[in-house]
Amino acid sequence: MLPAKLTSRLTLNALRRIHHGVSYPCLYSSSNSCLQTEGGITREVSLRSVPSVLGRVFYSQSAICPSLRLHQTQQCGRRSFSLSAATIVNSAPAPVQPYLRLMRLDKPIGTWLLYIPCTWSIALAADPGCLPHLGMLTLFGTGALLMRGAGCTINDMWDKDFDKKVSRTATRPIASGEISQMQALVFLGGQLSLSLGVLLCLNYYSIALGAASLSLVISYPLMKRITYWPQLVLGLTFNWGALLGWSAVKGFCDWSICLPLYFSGVMWTLIYDTIYAHQDKEDDVKVGVKSTALRFQEQTKLWLSGFTVAMMSGLVVAGINAEQTLPYYAVLSTVAIHLTHQIYTLDINKPEDCWKKFVSNRNVGLLLFLGIVAGNLWKERRESLLQNEEADR
Repeated sequence: MLPAKLTSRLTLNALRRIHHGVSYPCLYSSSNSCLQTEGGITREVSLRSVPSVLGRVFYSQSAICPSLRLHQTQQCGRRSFSLSAATIVNSAPAPVQPYLRLMRLDKPIGTWLLYIPCTWSIALAADPGCLPHLGMLTLFGTGALLMRGAGCTINDMWDKDFDKKVSRTATRPIASGEISQMQALVFLGGQLSLSLGVLLCLNYYSIALGAASLSLVISYPLMKRITYWPQLVLGLTFNWGALLGWSAVKGFCDWSICLPLYFSGVMWTLIYDTIYAHQDKEDDVKVGVKSTALRFQEQTKLWLSGFTVAMMSGLVVAGINAEQTLPYYAVLSTVAIHLTHQIYTLDINKPEDCWKKFVSNRNVGLLLFLGIVAGNLWKERRESLLQNEEADR
């Protein structure tokens, strides 16, 4: 009896000393039990299992005070480690961080969405039975990172006054005053110079084709002031890699493949960026800018469904002209199902749901890339089977 009372009192004293000053959801007593209140219901909880009680208390308090959870982890000799893009940016030297945030290095989803159409085109251009050109994938990945950063810099320079009026964008480096317009201009020059260096690694046809996209990059930020279709211009800009990737590998564009692929990418951008725009529609009305979210309003799902049909049709045409095989079309079916579910479950009035659906499109693009690669590898197997059948005859 005495050891039990002593144990319970020692436990209670220890619990009271943890993070002194925080109110706990458990009302302790000097007996072998305590009264725990949850959802307005008070019940008795046994203290006989001391580790169990400590675990529950630590768990409940960590939700209230994250520092306590960190403290517990450190006491146990463990350290948490995160290699996210935001962590990398926050770990950079303080004078550099505003420039990294200006090019949205802490939010890599835009870079992915710019890069993925390039990977589609490069993979389609690979020889039958071969993997995509790794050097081209790396080169275009670098170019996507730089050009997306340059596009964000141009966008923020144009939208400085608008960004100040929107809570989500008010902390951007130019809007908040961390970076001046002149500093941003110099930084933009550096980004474009590095991007030019990447472009010059390609053939002459691709250099000319890549240079032609610069007008779209510069003009896109202005479109939200002029038209309710800025997402269309973004699609024309973001999917230029669907043309450039093929030409970089082959030295020319096969328009029967590249144009349907480019068209599908534009439709895809209209889907995901319209979803994204629904996050900001209230602020957009206040500051006077336009978007497809404001244009479509309650008819958004109907429009997105139409864009999905157009996107899938273009991918089918590109696949047929590229002589794609079964794995490619199997993945197309999966992509169509995903987009259908995405549109059906979308809640345009919940920004967090719009963001979740928007980000999921990275996986859609990567899945399609894998489908193209698998379909191309399948070509060699199909050709081998046909050759064997002809030999048997």
